[in-house]
Amino acid sequence: MIEVEIDRGSGFCFGVVNAIQSAERELNGTDILYCLGDIVHNSLEVERLKALGLHTIGHEELGWLKNKTVLLRAHGEPPSTYETAQRNQIKIIDATCPVVLRLQQKIHKCYQESKTTNAQLAIYGKKGHAEVNGLVGQTEGTAIVVEKLEDLNKLDFTRNIILFSQTTKSLDGFREMEEAILRRISPGVTFHSFDTICRQVANRLPGIKKFASTHDWVYFVAGEKSSNGKMLFEECLKANPHSVFISSAGEITRPLPPSVKHVGVCGATSTPKWLMEEVAVKIKECNPNP
Repeated sequence: MIEVEIDRGSGFCFGVVNAIQSAERELNGTDILYCLGDIVHNSLEVERLKALGLHTIGHEELGWLKNKTVLLRAHGEPPSTYETAQRNQIKIIDATCPVVLRLQQKIHKCYQESKTTNAQLAIYGKKGHAEVNGLVGQTEGTAIVVEKLEDLNKLDFTRNIILFSQTTKSLDGFREMEEAILRRISPGVTFHSFDTICRQVANRLPGIKKFASTHDWVYFVAGEKSSNGKMLFEECLKANPHSVFISSAGEITRPLPPSVKHVGVCGATSTPKWLMEEVAVKIKECNPNP
């Protein structure tokens, strides 16, 4: 008999929950609401909200949209987005995650101070990610994004350096960046680093490792676009090589090996609980008890 357990620690983080609830509240009183970018990196949840009237747009569309209401998702936006909205008389529903908002404010403050200290601002994050774009926008586009150790070659190690992190990056990766900079920085040059990783995400790493290691087989559920999902799945796979990344229940099409008795279902901070529940149901359908 196969037992299926859903990880209680998986599912939407506070920032995503807040953004989705903000959208649902607004849609209760209107037929259409625009969202700048996917509200969450999960296509099935995006489709669910689209059916309620949430329309996803890009920055180009925002440029010609006028007198409408637009929701800003948890990832945050650069100052230029707010300027466009004001110019086009767009009502903004700001669902920027409080953790991201505090980071934006901190980076902006450091950027202003760097004009007199000649410091370089570096952000450990994924190039082109919505949150990172918003953070770089706080520095008028001057911050240097470092995604891999090779990207550190963009820095001038004879100048002061200030390092921040995208909130959903790996804590181990951030520490590696810190150590690499310290090894290369010139004598007498100042280096400051700010651990700005969200603990709601970082604290899931040990939890998901433990969860994965206690099951014979694991289905990790996340959207293909979710960078957080990719990072968590890597840890899941390290803890249990019988871990499989899926984005929907429909990807489960065959029964599991007879030796599998305990199956775990877990996911990213962008994975809805209802989707993990659908996966659990599909597992039982494909593996009926004898």
